Amino acid sequence: MNFSTQADRPGRFRLIRRNKGAHVIVVGNEKGGAGKSTVAMHLSIALMRMGKSVGVIDLDLRQRSFGRYLQNRRAWMDTYGVELPIPTEIRLEASPLRHLDEAEAEEDARFQAAFSELKTGQDFIIIDAPGSDTHYSRLAHAVADTIITPVNDSFVDFDLLAEIDAQTFEVGRPSVYAEMVWECRKKRAGRDRTSIDWVVMRNRMSQLDARNKRRVGEGLKKLSERIGFRMAPGFAERVIYRELFPLGLTLLDLTEDGSAVAFSMSHVAARQELRELLTVLKLPELADTKIPF
Repeated sequence: MNFSTQADRPGRFRLIRRNKGAHVIVVGNEKGGAGKSTVAMHLSIALMRMGKSVGVIDLDLRQRSFGRYLQNRRAWMDTYGVELPIPTEIRLEASPLRHLDEAEAEEDARFQAAFSELKTGQDFIIIDAPGSDTHYSRLAHAVADTIITPVNDSFVDFDLLAEIDAQTFEVGRPSVYAEMVWECRKKRAGRDRTSIDWVVMRNRMSQLDARNKRRVGEGLKKLSERIGFRMAPGFAERVIYRELFPLGLTLLDLTEDGSAVAFSMSHVAARQELRELLTVLKLPELADTKIPF
């Protein structure tokens, strides 16, 4: 498989030429704390439990929450002698080179090698992007088929997508992350004649109604019509997600041998949220696949 990169616009942004193969899902925004790793992990295991092969890359090279989640999962499997679905992971490192052009060229090569390996051997690739603007993150967004952007119900997270008037709450111009995604979509459409499906999910939502929550929802609806992303239901704020991380488990693993987490109606509701997300994503590879959970 041949790949090439070029400087597509100022700022050393490169678009990797890609061929058909695995469906690439990038879970990204440029803010931490929105639940990207939780979404990436649950989506990975859900797809595997639907019979699909999954490869993953964690691009948060410092914190590596997604990678740590998978490490905890392997430890749990070893402790209890239980086989669980676990995706193929490729670990990338930042270039140690100090010259920016040379460092980005080295990271281009590393990303291309990882992408090529997963692209030809998996049904899906899920990339957990960092909560910041990095060269790796831009490369990942540029090869995505689907971008999932989790946002919390706050204007702090909304500011990631667009400015908002403090007095009228009217939506203003798109912010830096939305502009970056728009640029990726435009370049991909021009080069590959394919589109990137952008889905924004309202994540970690409170169960209580609030004026701020309604205003954020109204703002997102207006912005979606302007810049062309789709809205998806997210995951509610639940303690269970924080409890599952050190175990390496997901909501879909709670009935496995060794799991000491009692399965409750809250967990049933959380699984329904995951099913709804999969339904809204409309992944072509799942068109004839029944959701088994």
